[in-house]
Amino acid sequence: MLGMKHNLNFLVDYDPLWESAFLDEKERIAKSLGSVAKGVEHYGSTAVPGMRAKPILDILVGVSSIEDWEKCKGSLEGLGYDFAANAGVSGHYIFGRGRDSTECTHLVHIVDLLGEEWRISLALRDALRMDPALRFSYSEENERAAAAAPVGRPRYNDLKVAFLAKFKAEL
Repeated sequence: MLGMKHNLNFLVDYDPLWESAFLDEKERIAKSLGSVAKGVEHYGSTAVPGMRAKPILDILVGVSSIEDWEKCKGSLEGLGYDFAANAGVSGHYIFGRGRDSTECTHLVHIVDLLGEEWRISLALRDALRMDPALRFSYSEENERAAAAAPVGRPRYNDLKVAFLAKFKAEL
């Protein structure tokens, strides 16, 4: 299952089809963005086998310089993505697929390939894949956030800030 209505927060069981859905989308994005995209990675909870997650694929696109995000705009819009100007994730330029329809299925986060956001996002994904205790703790954090903020994505994200800051500090 992929997709959730805008501004709702709920988690579903891991779906092994998420990985193939990412690979299909990665191919579309890489072809469309060409050399502007220096890296395209699946990250977030849907990239961690066995972990419950919001049924939206998070895709990280690394560009040489964060100013290059604008070079991605037209191509991503051509693939059905809409720019989320007020997404509120520092250092990320975010595009949603399905943002203007009933359900969002994919989020593309454009970040500086050599920047902190790229490194931390992938470090968290990799740590969650490798460390069952961390995966359990983060799963509990996600469950608490979804229960406390069933509506309102900014509130849901705010509830996880302390956990993510602690992870970042331990790197």
